[in-house]
Amino acid sequence: MTSADLVLAPTDQQTPTAALLPAPDAQPLELALNDMNVLLEQHGHVIAVYPANIATAHERRLHMIRSMLESDRIALLKVDLPPLGVAVLVRQLRQLSVCDFSVGVVASAARLLSHYIHAGALLSTVTRLDRVPVSLKTHAKSWVPGAQFGVLANPNPQLVKIGTGELSGPEFGTHLLVAKGQLQSDWVTETMAPAWQVQAVHEVALPADSPGWWGTAKMIEFAAFLPDISVVYQLVSSVRREICAWCGNELIGDRCGLCSAPLRGQQNQTNGSGVLTRGTPTRHGS
Repeated sequence: MTSADLVLAPTDQQTPTAALLPAPDAQPLELALNDMNVLLEQHGHVIAVYPANIATAHERRLHMIRSMLESDRIALLKVDLPPLGVAVLVRQLRQLSVCDFSVGVVASAARLLSHYIHAGALLSTVTRLDRVPVSLKTHAKSWVPGAQFGVLANPNPQLVKIGTGELSGPEFGTHLLVAKGQLQSDWVTETMAPAWQVQAVHEVALPADSPGWWGTAKMIEFAAFLPDISVVYQLVSSVRREICAWCGNELIGDRCGLCSAPLRGQQNQTNGSGVLTRGTPTRHGS
């Protein structure tokens, strides 16, 4: 992980922590190469997850390390999610890493699991929001004193003015993470959470990059996610596994999580529906 505040506390004793891959101005290249070598020796592979809005120099450092080590055991996963959504995804991948999945399946599961994370925020203004489409009419409304907006960035972008509409929530059981910025409101926990039928609400610290991502510090970020590792395991297990024609690792979906090569030949299929709904049966896999 590229930022310590995106590493959520584990939900059980089996979930491992994440290693930090610092920015170039925080660690010399020689030390970064040494740390990566140690991780490879200890674990065999490294899945490096980083947000799409990471600094260009930091992203170049990650690619430089992989190139200099000439290692096909380093997966670089660029994730286009809000900060809290990235943190949720990283924890789910940490949980999967101790299940009976190959490293290729765990790496390529990131794209699948991203679709089941409902990440958004309550904002006091959308004038600087450039991550979600905002109409000129909505921009004008944001100048009205006291106006607040519910924004969903993933899986389907959505924006509503509070009091005039509702955000579309997940159709399966979730827990909700809430990270408070400088906005005072109980809308997320008292209105949205019951409407989404979330099973539990957990408050966490606001990631440092969140105000920049959402365009304002007057906000409350949230992310609804699958809390049960058995459900996550079942979801990943339901997808047909293929062998990457380039690196030979297992993958699910249409692209290898380790080398990023696209799947060749027959399109990916699932053994079941691959879709979760309320009441979906679960089974343990860790």
